[in-house]
Amino acid sequence: MPLYDCMLMLKPHVRKEALMDLVARVGKHVYSRNGVVTDIKSFGTVQLGYGIKKLDGRHYQGQLMQITMMATPNINKELHYLNKEDRLLRWLLVKHRDIKFGLEFMDEDDEDGEFDFSEFPRDSIFDNDNSDDYEDSSHDEDNDGDQ
Repeated sequence: MPLYDCMLMLKPHVRKEALMDLVARVGKHVYSRNGVVTDIKSFGTVQLGYGIKKLDGRHYQGQLMQITMMATPNINKELHYLNKEDRLLRWLLVKHRDIKFGLEFMDEDDEDGEFDFSEFPRDSIFDNDNSDDYEDSSHDEDNDGDQ
């Protein structure tokens, strides 16, 4: 089953209970078709680039939710009941393409089936002592403008 992201833009005044009810309904629909919801994210209230006109007026804000799921390819047709949902401003289904998971990712470049972890660098970018140099150089630039 492919991985999908279902992006839901809800009206800004929708209460949290109604929002979770809609997300739960989408999740139940996916589960009833032998799919799996893998992640749910809320991005809170976001400012829109343009007003979205609905029957109750034009909306310049929305509550953005993302539901990540593994579902059958006909999930797009099955979610068209969302078009009649008056709490939604917009919805979009995005399919993840060419994503490898687990052992498929590890065996990608290796023909003999063994993965060599020594290819990864041992030191972390957070262990680098050059961060002090960066702070000093930006501090010097600030002082140059004051003279």
